[in-house]
Amino acid sequence: MRAARRGLADRETVFGLAETFKVLSDPTRLTIVLALQRSELCVLDIASLLGVSESAVSHQMRLLKALRLVKHRKEGKMVFYSLDDEHIEDLIRVAQRHVGERR
Repeated sequence: MRAARRGLADRETVFGLAETFKVLSDPTRLTIVLALQRSELCVLDIASLLGVSESAVSHQMRLLKALRLVKHRKEGKMVFYSLDDEHIEDLIRVAQRHVGERR
């Protein structure tokens, strides 16, 4: 039990992990993240890809940005989104392998 206790993360880290997994548990947000693994996209492209409104995508992007899962850059009036860093890609890749092993 001592080893398990020493291995526990602090409460702030646990909360951050839980928030990240909670945000990624939504199929729409997860689909956005999966699409952004492949290429940088604007809101219009994401909305078209998912078959939802631009407003709905913008709402999802605010949540993803708040947790630093995605970042954005402006080009004129257009805003393009991409994954924030390679850690997000690693997280998704490991989860995909895990799901693939269960089949």
